[in-house]
Amino acid sequence: MAQFDLVIRGGTVADGTGDGTRDADVAVKDGKIAAVGQVRGEGTEEIDAKGLLVTPGFVDIHTHYDGQATWDSRLQPSSWHGVTTAVMGNCGVGFAPVKVADRQRLIELMEGVEDIPGAALDEGLNWSWESFGQYLDALDSRPRDMDLGAQLPHGALRVFVMGERAARLEEATPDEVAQMRTLTSEAMRAGALGFSTSRTLNHRTVKGDPTPSLRASEAELLGIALGMKDAGRGVIEFISDFNTPDPESEFAMLDRLLEASGRPFSVSLAQRHTRPEGWRRLLGLVEGLAAKGHSAKAQVAPRPIGVLQGLQASRIPFSMCRSYKMIAHKTVAERLAIMRDPAFRVKILEESHEPLRSEMAARLVDYDRMFPLGDPPDYEPPQDSSLGARARREGRDPREIVYDYLVEGEGKNFIFAPFANYAAYNLDCCSEMMQSPHTLIGLGDGGAHVGLISDGSYPTYLLSHWARDRKAGRLDLSWLVKRHTLDNARAVGLNDRGRIAEGYKADLNVIDFDKLRVEAPVMKWDLPAGGKRLLQRATGYRATIVSGSVTYRDGEPTGALPGKLVRGPQSS
Repeated sequence: MAQFDLVIRGGTVADGTGDGTRDADVAVKDGKIAAVGQVRGEGTEEIDAKGLLVTPGFVDIHTHYDGQATWDSRLQPSSWHGVTTAVMGNCGVGFAPVKVADRQRLIELMEGVEDIPGAALDEGLNWSWESFGQYLDALDSRPRDMDLGAQLPHGALRVFVMGERAARLEEATPDEVAQMRTLTSEAMRAGALGFSTSRTLNHRTVKGDPTPSLRASEAELLGIALGMKDAGRGVIEFISDFNTPDPESEFAMLDRLLEASGRPFSVSLAQRHTRPEGWRRLLGLVEGLAAKGHSAKAQVAPRPIGVLQGLQASRIPFSMCRSYKMIAHKTVAERLAIMRDPAFRVKILEESHEPLRSEMAARLVDYDRMFPLGDPPDYEPPQDSSLGARARREGRDPREIVYDYLVEGEGKNFIFAPFANYAAYNLDCCSEMMQSPHTLIGLGDGGAHVGLISDGSYPTYLLSHWARDRKAGRLDLSWLVKRHTLDNARAVGLNDRGRIAEGYKADLNVIDFDKLRVEAPVMKWDLPAGGKRLLQRATGYRATIVSGSVTYRDGEPTGALPGKLVRGPQSS
């Protein structure tokens, strides 16, 4: 009779501690790791991992599966990339708590902020909840291919308490702050992993209105933080533009919030191309919070932050042109036929010279930072491969080069347009950010921006690019594994996973490291109501295991759905 449920034999184990690799067997019993080393007992199932890398399952702390998780048991694309635990409810957007009258408002906010089709949310969400606890119950009722944790989103909380006044960015009254404090405490006790808020102008509803939390007062944020203190649990996720000349004042407020609540905290951090060194100042402020004894981290990305533009995507560089707006509602084939008309081409190119109204629009027509994505995709392309550089070599207007590239390949071509982390046309800034002891690796946004980005593939890119493919400045493989397993798990209070050691949760990946790579993204129209989303697969994952059950073999689902809702922090 087999002693173990599963034994992974002879793999090269990177155990999540960052202390190098070693050859070992890993035995699993009752969903937990039972032995690591030379395992003599047999398993009901065995995997020959000789020559393969064995890691803990990846923990992605920044996703937006808030809608998809209610109708879909497979949280793809993340589950294709070795993720065994995902945390959603980031950026202050989500679907609970909610009153019936405000459901559409939350859909419009999610559609605008995270580029998830409103029609898909309209059809996919069954709205069987009002309170945050009821939302967790709805999530808990569905099996899935990975574990899932949720955070309380500020936008939904504020609208629930304040209604229309929240959308008008009015200040919360003391009674409303007290109500938010109570609801926050209840949500944490029901199982929320934390609370998220956004203070960035980039986050807007599909109608263009600012996110409700944009101007929330310190008193309001303090009330919410104290609700977390009342519950004795929860992390705070914070997003801001830090656009003022004095970001120190905003960090001083954060210092007071953390001092009063004692809760862990993270903030999103990236390199802006307009201020290439500004991230260092912000990271220094995070370090200052840590020096005062706060648990403070910055979430950073392992590659450029940008968008994919193309006729299949949500936008192209000519989306603001009047003539293109008139055909934007048409199918790809219909638009392609129109754009092949020389007269229409002339008209669009003329209109593309008109001034743009917003900084974001201008960032997305930086021709020197527009690159053919390619297959396999290149996320650290050389400067001279940009469409702008090509235009200079050919003595042509870059708009012509871009236009022609979009209509080539039957309209399936994607332009990779990074607008952060690529000021110097390399990823040295990402390397520096990742190596700081005050950062966490995240910002993949799995489940979000489905028509514009496909960064749920970060976990695969993190290992393949930084530990193997980069020509210079490669990073240690076992350390990179630690960064996306044990470090992230502990940052959100999940102390039962992220490490290959006896007693830990048996979430594991068996990887052919030499073959590990990110595939080119493709557009699929498989969301509810026929909504579209970019999906990006990976090669090299021989097996992904959740709670001891193999969920994927060679990238294909096995049918096992052992994933559960994680309610609150977990002890080791």
